[in-house]
Amino acid sequence: MADWPLISDLGPLGALPTVPRLARGFVSVTLNSWGMDSLSDVTELLVSELSTNVVRAAADPDGSVRYDEEGKIPLLWIRLLADHVRLMIEVWDTLPAAFGAPVARHPEPDEESGRGLEIIETLAEEWGWESVPGWPGKKVWAILKMGA
Repeated sequence: MADWPLISDLGPLGALPTVPRLARGFVSVTLNSWGMDSLSDVTELLVSELSTNVVRAAADPDGSVRYDEEGKIPLLWIRLLADHVRLMIEVWDTLPAAFGAPVARHPEPDEESGRGLEIIETLAEEWGWESVPGWPGKKVWAILKMGA
């Protein structure tokens, strides 16, 4: 794995509807402090989409918070890493593997949602997900090239 001299983390955060807005603020502040304001808009969009996916997966169909058998809600972490050539966005979660892997959908034009990973596929240089040994959930990541 690459050496990432710039790293910033946010979390743990409860997978609640307020997280995407908080995540966008974190991106803005972090990239400003790194002198990477030119990547703020696209990075805020990608982080918002990835964190929204976790929030939606963590909710019941009616939108109410889903608690696990211990009475806890799923958590997520957001991490930005940069090496002056690329910016990596990571969103880690504690959602059970039974919730499935992230898969880009290609919804019909009249569908109101389902375009998050399609947006990420379009804007990111690369993206993917992986389970991490010893971690209860997964990590979804996207890479942007500097100057993109």
